[in-house]
Amino acid sequence: MEEPLKIVYSYKFEDGYEKSFDLLIDRKDLGFIHKRNQAPPSWAELAKYRCENCALDSSSKYCPIAVNLADITEGFKDYFSYENVSVTVSTEDRRYAKDTSLQEGLGALIGIIMLTSGCPSMERLKPMVRFHLPFATLMETTFRTISMYLVAQYFLNRDGKPADWNLEGLKEIFTQVGIVNRDFAQRLLDAAKKDANVNALVYLDCFASMVPLSADKIMEEIKQYFSVYS
Repeated sequence: MEEPLKIVYSYKFEDGYEKSFDLLIDRKDLGFIHKRNQAPPSWAELAKYRCENCALDSSSKYCPIAVNLADITEGFKDYFSYENVSVTVSTEDRRYAKDTSLQEGLGALIGIIMLTSGCPSMERLKPMVRFHLPFATLMETTFRTISMYLVAQYFLNRDGKPADWNLEGLKEIFTQVGIVNRDFAQRLLDAAKKDANVNALVYLDCFASMVPLSADKIMEEIKQYFSVYS
């Protein structure tokens, strides 16, 4: 069996306390490898805070994202989003580090789990996890997202299927992602005493919502970089 992809997020707080989370991702399908042994918490029940656009079978008892986020949510339930933290992200290829707010550092971690847990509305952004870039700027995220989407269209076109070269489908993807982020926040409000978890998701959602809004402008800005192809 092929070894899974491993991404480690480590957080060091100003008082010296440290937390570390090892994420294991299946190398073939980019699915999150679940390690939790305890029963999921009540706020993870699918029916309790079911997203408006949820496409999961009604026989499913739990929200897969909630199940995979349970340990992380528990770990940060007593923290505020504005707390300063040093974050180190280790992948099999390199390490990243940044001193930032907990909401930014935690948002990046939550994003990986939301894309890899099997939520139908989030799955189409899952390829980005294979080339995860923590703390990316809006320009970097927009470029990576559009590049990922166009690679998907290349494969569709190669297989003789209709391809969307005008990025119309990308806007719909982010519309559905926004609905999930909005509704999932209710679970996090139920799960934690303080605001680190929910504000990390809000931060993530605000950033994601800016991608389709800024795409045309950013693409126009970087067009000159591709003049050699003209």
